[in-house]
Amino acid sequence: MAGKKKSVQVSEEKRPENEKREDEKEILQKPAELPGQPCPVCGTNNLTLREEDMEIPYFGPVSIFSMSCSNCDFRKSDVECLEAKEPCRYTFEVSSEEDMKVRVVKSGSATVKIPYIGDMEPGDFSEGFVTNIEGLLMKFKDIVQFIRENEEEDEENRDKAKNIMKKIDRVICGREKIKIIIEDPAGNSAIISDRAVVEKLKPVKN
Repeated sequence: MAGKKKSVQVSEEKRPENEKREDEKEILQKPAELPGQPCPVCGTNNLTLREEDMEIPYFGPVSIFSMSCSNCDFRKSDVECLEAKEPCRYTFEVSSEEDMKVRVVKSGSATVKIPYIGDMEPGDFSEGFVTNIEGLLMKFKDIVQFIRENEEEDEENRDKAKNIMKKIDRVICGREKIKIIIEDPAGNSAIISDRAVVEKLKPVKN
């Protein structure tokens, strides 16, 4: 993108680099569901609340909360640690295709920064999720694609978005390196790799 950073804001033995697959996480209890709740968006009683506790290897037990509406497709989710954790800052350099398997835990209170690609910031529409590096990059790509499709009259922004998407594809294929930073004042997020640099997040001074 011609060296200019464009931010995108949004309203997964020895500790291995290739973490366990999604289906290998230990479920601590059967998921609890509460259907028929009022949806905050469309107002109908088609919202289902869901809570599931699971053990994430090398991180600990977490509770995943989600809500989804079958009428208007509204969805929201978050992740909360079941053990007390300190405010944290994770930095990880993605340097190969193998790094796509590294597990990522991101809560709704976290900020994700990828220089020269964009930022995913906390807010009313921020979501929590458990994924891996590839899944995180694909979330950024989907956001950039949405922006590109809605910038019909601004050719410059469409070109910038197209270049960012190409950059993400090169990273996923292992042909380009990037740095991923996750900051979480609640300590509910992590990049689970022995190559991740973990620091205590300093409070922001007003």
